[in-house]
Amino acid sequence: MTDPLLRFRDEFPILARCTYLVSNSLGAMPRAVPERLAEYTDAWAQWGVRAWARGWWEMPLTVGDAVAPLIGAAAQEVAMAPTVTLAQSAILSAIDFSRGRDTVVMTQLDFPSVRYAVEALAARFGARVVVVPSEDGISIDQARLHAAIDERTALVCVSHVLFRSAYILDADALCAHAHRLGAVVSLDAYHSVGVIPVDVKRSGVDFLTGGVLKWLCGGPGGCFVYASPEASARFAPALTGWQAHQRPFAFEEPMAFASGIARWLGGTPVVPALYAAVEGPRLLAQAGMEAIRAKSLRQTARLVTLADERGYKVSAPRDPARRGGTIAFDVPHGAEVAQALLARDVVIDYRPGAGIRVAPHFYTTDDEVERVVREIDSILATDAWRGYEGNRPRVT
Repeated sequence: MTDPLLRFRDEFPILARCTYLVSNSLGAMPRAVPERLAEYTDAWAQWGVRAWARGWWEMPLTVGDAVAPLIGAAAQEVAMAPTVTLAQSAILSAIDFSRGRDTVVMTQLDFPSVRYAVEALAARFGARVVVVPSEDGISIDQARLHAAIDERTALVCVSHVLFRSAYILDADALCAHAHRLGAVVSLDAYHSVGVIPVDVKRSGVDFLTGGVLKWLCGGPGGCFVYASPEASARFAPALTGWQAHQRPFAFEEPMAFASGIARWLGGTPVVPALYAAVEGPRLLAQAGMEAIRAKSLRQTARLVTLADERGYKVSAPRDPARRGGTIAFDVPHGAEVAQALLARDVVIDYRPGAGIRVAPHFYTTDDEVERVVREIDSILATDAWRGYEGNRPRVT
């Protein structure tokens, strides 16, 4: 069977040198990125400070427009931000926790960086955080999450896809339930955008954040925030910066927020990261998210089957509808096996308690999916994992 998505392999030079199965951590670099970064250095060298007026100031929104089609957003509804943690913090800073709504709902399996920031800020604002536990370390019971949302809830701030297990929450049902009770929903979609279809209009989500680092193949420093037009009209962040002003170059006081998504901008943009960020989203838009999702489901299902045949514990959802793009399975001497795989140019990552994480993407061949398990078989059969004891891979 011919895989039409493999036409994109030549766009990613690293694929010619190794089996790259770690797009859940850092997507492969598109070959056009050096050209984009050269454009940045050329503009800086040629124009100096005048480069700002030649497109740099607009880049947080023009690059946001490249991300928008991948989440079902319209133009000028997505702004770039340095990190998801800062973007989620800005959203929380816009919420009024008085008048009887003093609660933020999160889950035990949300990414810790966002949890740290939300819990610290909520305490400063006099709000409480309700954390919905996981019963199995893989999933969050959706009914239990809904039950945690009540008339005291101001904000539901949760991950769309759980980073530990790739479990997908039902965003449409969550938003509908939260809105019925008057709560605002902010989704951290770092582990969903780029590997599963996301539609902010269908779900009606108020805010959604993510980044191009992983599945969008855009490199570090390129994160994004979507705010629905209604949310932008209703809220303004306390954690803000001069680029969010209606007239940023007037340097006026007090703050007068820009309209629409521009009010979620911060300070001076990180221009080099934005040059690098745009190529990956463009390629994914060409590939099509429905096709990417279909391939991901097929290849992750094959990994589950291969793990089951060997008796490895799989730390990922069995239900395809609830499974994102990553499969983690625990093998004997997993940390050492992971190091041996890396030495064989099979690029994966490892997490204690879950095992080796394998993340095929739209550019992955079926043979590469088979290869990672063949290499594990070989490493275990020949004791090639020995010698890596104590040399534990960094968890990402």
